[in-house]
Amino acid sequence: MQSITILGATGSIGVSTLDVLARHPDKYKVFALTAHAKVDELAAQCAQFLPAHAVVGTAEAAQKLSALLREKGLRTEVAYGEEALCAVASSPNTDTVMAAIVGAAGLAPTLAAARAGKKILLANKEALVMSGQLFMDAVEENGATLLPIDSEHNAIFQSLPQSYARSPRGAGVAKILLTASGGPFLARAVETLEAVTPDQACKHPNWVMGRKISVDSATMMNKGLEVIEAHWLFGAPANLIEVVIHPQSVIHSMVSYVDGSVIAELGNPDMRTPIANALAFPERIESGVAQLDLTAIGTLQFEKPDFQRFPCLALAFEALEAGGTAPALLNAANEVAVQAFLEHRIGFRDIDRVIARVMHENDHGAASSIEAVMAQDARARSAAETIISGIQR
Repeated sequence: MQSITILGATGSIGVSTLDVLARHPDKYKVFALTAHAKVDELAAQCAQFLPAHAVVGTAEAAQKLSALLREKGLRTEVAYGEEALCAVASSPNTDTVMAAIVGAAGLAPTLAAARAGKKILLANKEALVMSGQLFMDAVEENGATLLPIDSEHNAIFQSLPQSYARSPRGAGVAKILLTASGGPFLARAVETLEAVTPDQACKHPNWVMGRKISVDSATMMNKGLEVIEAHWLFGAPANLIEVVIHPQSVIHSMVSYVDGSVIAELGNPDMRTPIANALAFPERIESGVAQLDLTAIGTLQFEKPDFQRFPCLALAFEALEAGGTAPALLNAANEVAVQAFLEHRIGFRDIDRVIARVMHENDHGAASSIEAVMAQDARARSAAETIISGIQR
């Protein structure tokens, strides 16, 4: 019986994780659930899964959640804030932590789980994007287990030998091939992208995701962040990582070997598959996902990404090559720019312009400590807001 903490329980990954857990009550129990502000949804989850702890973002949200839980006769202990997130992530009473808080806010509790030697199911890519070496050092030094949840990284994980030790050339790996759907604007004329609305950007053709990550998919920044994440997860330099656009999202990623073999992981586009894989590894459990019918799909397409259409992908490769805190600058600027776009303060193509200016107008520096990374994150956010305030809509 594994005890599970879910950081970001009301988001799409958290909801999918709970769906898988509900199918296996004999294997898993929930220790803690967290959310930032979706108190009603979190209260309903607490009523179903009876966690010992629930954490929210603010004192006001905690007060409301406590009242709702009292009405339901539940004894779940309620807390709020980053310190409480870190406490449930590192508690001796939890075995496994699903790290599914979106953005930089997920870094501290995910790092706390690593330092406590937990089994971490990593859906928060920003933890590695912002502080890759520091985070991987914490995993290794504290005996934590790190299993990727992003469908692409989980596919790569499944396509590598189980004995893989973050040494691509030693394992005969020629290329890590990250597949990308291309998002909702793959076939749209580039010159019309200035007029894209937030609702259009959030209509992903294959995946059901939150609004921020949906916009990241539309710009392909999501894939750029995954390139940086793959570098740290698998010890692969940038020249061994390639992005391939695959609109059907059936092949979730591939590994090409020096002997000419290519091993791929295929499945229907449903996040419950990688979640179930990581939860049960090295075993397999039922996830609720329908079996893949290749005859119904018929055709699989592939193409190279166009950096003119997807400049955010090029910026991510640039940040990876630059190293230091450049990926933290990239991530912070992107978070601020995407939020401004969702709030109709800037246009769709302004997103990559804001990121480029923040990256090129600020020194990168060394990622020598978490404090240095977070300081750079704060500088990048301030710089991005200044740039956005000067954009005329």
